Amino acid sequence: MTTTDLHALTGAYAVHALDAEERAAFARHLAECGACRQEVAEFTATAGRLALASTVRARPAMREEVLQRITTVRQVPPGGSTLERARRGAQRGRGLTRWALAASVAAAAAFGGTAVWQYERAQDASREAAQAQRHVEDLAGVLAAPDAKSRSVKVAGGAGTLVVSASRDRAVFAASGMTAPPRGKVYQLWFADGGKMRSAGLMDPDRSSQAVLMQGAVDGATGVGITVEPTGGSKQPTSTPVALLGVPA
Repeated sequence: MTTTDLHALTGAYAVHALDAEERAAFARHLAECGACRQEVAEFTATAGRLALASTVRARPAMREEVLQRITTVRQVPPGGSTLERARRGAQRGRGLTRWALAASVAAAAAFGGTAVWQYERAQDASREAAQAQRHVEDLAGVLAAPDAKSRSVKVAGGAGTLVVSASRDRAVFAASGMTAPPRGKVYQLWFADGGKMRSAGLMDPDRSSQAVLMQGAVDGATGVGITVEPTGGSKQPTSTPVALLGVPA
């Protein structure tokens, strides 16, 4: 794949439309190409806004209206005259009445519940989209920052690139081709703060290639480490780092 080909993949990368091999190649290219980092930032921000535009909210009052109207509808069995229907209803006793009432309430609850569920899902989707958009914008902002500097290292059978922006005081770790951690384990990122290690978040154990916005500010950290930790992460490293690299100055 030529450099020209890679320049053409910014849009596909922003919407996760590349296969694993293409994404890994582009992630390596992205660490070195400021123009592509800027395009990715713009594409991802636009994709986030388009996702928000598709959210539709159901009226909050819909459930209450349905429950109110169902109480005004008389349940009448089909067939025969009104008197005959009344007699059959008396003979069947309370069982049918209770069944009909239960069915009516169940139908109303299902309809009203669906409306509420749709509204709540729309609310959740809106919040998740907003959070995802902020996350993507922060990640893309670091990669596209004019003062972004990078440093690469071999890690877990693959390659990793640390990108740091001093003006944003944030860092991104982009990995490609990393071997999956053992079952029940996860790769955890750390900032080296003096003689201490400060957690900077977890990597997705199911993805060999990914870009991770490291948690927290760089805040003068001199290095970054990666360890293998139990699922959920650890407060302090519990294993020997699989990779250590200095923060690019």
